[in-house]
Amino acid sequence: MEATTLLSLLATASATGLLVCAIRQHAHNTRNLRILRAQQISANSHIQKSRMDLMETRNRARLLEETVKNGTSAVEKVHKAITTTTFSLIDRFSSNEEFRENARRARETHDQTSESIYRTVHTTNKALHILADSLFFGKKEKKLTARKIRQGREQEE
Repeated sequence: MEATTLLSLLATASATGLLVCAIRQHAHNTRNLRILRAQQISANSHIQKSRMDLMETRNRARLLEETVKNGTSAVEKVHKAITTTTFSLIDRFSSNEEFRENARRARETHDQTSESIYRTVHTTNKALHILADSLFFGKKEKKLTARKIRQGREQEE
């Protein structure tokens, strides 16, 4: 055999060996990349689940606030209709003027008191929602944000 043929075979064998090593390394890197992506998806899935849990809790809190608000308003309207009817009937059918005057004063007092009570219920409901929002949801959002920032730093390193 000639030297050039021998060198050519040796170069081909070396290239083939290097190509096989490169293919194996590529397969190994691809496997590691898939594992890394699966871990990243899992971590993102956990963060997304935490965010969804927080959103669900927040929506439930809003629903509770709206339920109390609307329920109180409905009770207030029914209460007002009953008292308006009652006091109007007393005013209309009472033959005693002194009794009518006492009923009018009682109606004024009743209306002021009930208005104050319903306003207090609405204000308290809103205040409780704001307090819960700042205490519970603020902390959870900070934790999620801190976790996201930490993971971002870890991925950069």
